[in-house]
Amino acid sequence: MKIIGLLGGMSWESSTDYYRIINQTIKAELGGLHSAKCVLYSVDFQEIEQYQFSNQWDKSTEILTDACLAIEKAGADYIVICTNTMHKVADKIQEKLAIPILHIAKVTADVLKQQEIKKVGLLGTKFTMEEDFYTNILEKESLDVVIPNEKSREKVSKIIYEELCLGIINEESKQFYLDTVKELHDAGAEGVILGCTEIGMLISQKDTSIPLFDTTEIHATQAALLSLQK
Repeated sequence: MKIIGLLGGMSWESSTDYYRIINQTIKAELGGLHSAKCVLYSVDFQEIEQYQFSNQWDKSTEILTDACLAIEKAGADYIVICTNTMHKVADKIQEKLAIPILHIAKVTADVLKQQEIKKVGLLGTKFTMEEDFYTNILEKESLDVVIPNEKSREKVSKIIYEELCLGIINEESKQFYLDTVKELHDAGAEGVILGCTEIGMLISQKDTSIPLFDTTEIHATQAALLSLQK
């Protein structure tokens, strides 16, 4: 079994889901008392969040690169960055590593292609929805990406930072997200990517008939399955 390197803490609320899903997947595949071999480095998200909103991505890149180098030194075979937004700097981190990063947008695109999705909605932080570091990967896989309008994007992102990253679940916010999912579907999206690792805390497939693609679930599952490949 390969050793999974987890870069977590962004937020720790969703990092716990990664650990749970990875180990549930290993248990389902191998049975018995099997669990995943992992190395976890958890950063201080307050620091990272401040650099995001002050546009100091170079400083957050330096912090995350140092963390990934520590994970590599600890014996990990590959790295899973347990957040969507910070994949904005994944390429720069990868340049410093000898082991690969399992990219969250790439494995999500693979699942969408398997299900023959052509047009997909995207929810996430403003950075993920509005910048091209994430959507470019989806579009390179021949996916047409739809995002909410500007007002909705602001509210979607605000709920992530001010509620979900703090473990706060608000019913009004849940309904807003479901309404936004429907709006994306009405705009032609065949499904919607939950492109922030905290969104799955708020809405899930049981809440809607519109196909949802939870990046936390997808990323963690694929990380576990990769550890079993020879």
